[in-house]
Amino acid sequence: MAPASGISADAGADIRVRQEIMHNVVGNPGDPGAMMPRAYRKNINHIRFRPRVWGRLDYENFTLYGRLVDEFREHVVENGVKRKYRSYNFPDEVILDNLYLEGRELFDGFLDFRIGRQDLFEKGHSVFGLDRTMFDGSPYVGSRSCYADMFKLTFHTTDDSKLDAFALYDNGRNIYRYGTRHSRGRPMNAIHPGDSPEMDEWGGGLVWHHSLFEKRLPYKLYMIHKHNEDYHAVNGRHVRDKQITTFGVNLLPELTEHISFEFEGARQFGTADSGRKQAGGTMGYAAIDFHKDKASTGIKPYARLSAYYLSGDKHRTGEDDNDTAWDPLWGRWPQDSELFQYGTLYGLGYWSNLLYTKLELGLNIGPRHRILAYSGPIFAAAQDHLGHADGSGESMFKGVLSVLRYDVPIRLAPKNARGADRFELFGHLLAEVFNPGDYYDTSRPSYFLRWEFTFAF
Repeated sequence: MAPASGISADAGADIRVRQEIMHNVVGNPGDPGAMMPRAYRKNINHIRFRPRVWGRLDYENFTLYGRLVDEFREHVVENGVKRKYRSYNFPDEVILDNLYLEGRELFDGFLDFRIGRQDLFEKGHSVFGLDRTMFDGSPYVGSRSCYADMFKLTFHTTDDSKLDAFALYDNGRNIYRYGTRHSRGRPMNAIHPGDSPEMDEWGGGLVWHHSLFEKRLPYKLYMIHKHNEDYHAVNGRHVRDKQITTFGVNLLPELTEHISFEFEGARQFGTADSGRKQAGGTMGYAAIDFHKDKASTGIKPYARLSAYYLSGDKHRTGEDDNDTAWDPLWGRWPQDSELFQYGTLYGLGYWSNLLYTKLELGLNIGPRHRILAYSGPIFAAAQDHLGHADGSGESMFKGVLSVLRYDVPIRLAPKNARGADRFELFGHLLAEVFNPGDYYDTSRPSYFLRWEFTFAF
């Protein structure tokens, strides 16, 4: 019960346990060791643990929230590595990944704000609803947490519209952490795990949300600016600074109660290497959804056919060529694949230069309960002269990616639960298979398997 002053407090913790098994993981163009796509022919099998503790104070419309996160892992098998080299020291690292002050519905509901360190990925979606643009964290740090130091304002102009304005800063060093000597030298936002922790990133933007035709045509207009400071990459090469401004639109029209669409397009303008080179790419996405009426109850099947385009660079290895590849802003994450996350860990840290068309089928059964499967071919969007198979560097077919996932709730807390009733246990099973095309130097399939359970209270 809250004290008479109106201040209430709450706290909790969760721990995520997962095992991941993968083999023949495909790499990405830009690998410092081999400037061509290739496969990493080895088994990787590890168990990862991520405990978190959090606390909050609430007073009227204000909340102060803080959270600590740690991650450590045990390599079960990795090319016969001796056991004493399989795991990091325990605990590996503790990070302050959330500490913010939030205000809600201020000035008669006109203004919300949040200032401080905060997640950029919540409840399965990116903040601002820009899943293909606004997701912080590289593969190297993303499994621990995805956050930035950010000041966010939301102006509720009408019942059908609002404006988000934000400014953020992402430090590659992060002094608010404690760990072993090995972990303290690890960069927090690296594109490659061997990069120096010098690359600070900052930026900001505006996102306008509105809805037309009795909310049957929601849309977003956005402008985001990002600046990357220069840094030293894993091979010692000095990577110069880069500035990018992105303009985009996202449309979500509903044709009927069973058919809806999504369209998104964005264009980037900027410079790299202190203005010496032009930089900027293009992103496009289109999808059609078939689903049950949103108001219906019970199991909800759906089908989605989509195409996802990220521009590439025709001369990726050229020192003086302009950079025409899509820059992933703070979204260094293969949107549709965990397998590619581990492949890009050894390369650029993100995927670009692709056209991915897929068919997805799924069942939404209930809260945290769903099954989905999707599959489709991936092509290079530009001949980047890195395609390997015929030696010409002009191979365009990357392969076919197929995914099956099952999310299962074992116990979910009832609404407004307190004490021991807050205990939750849920998890998922995930399987991916990638059949490489002639873009890669192998025809052997890649696979990724994972089970995961989260205990929360």
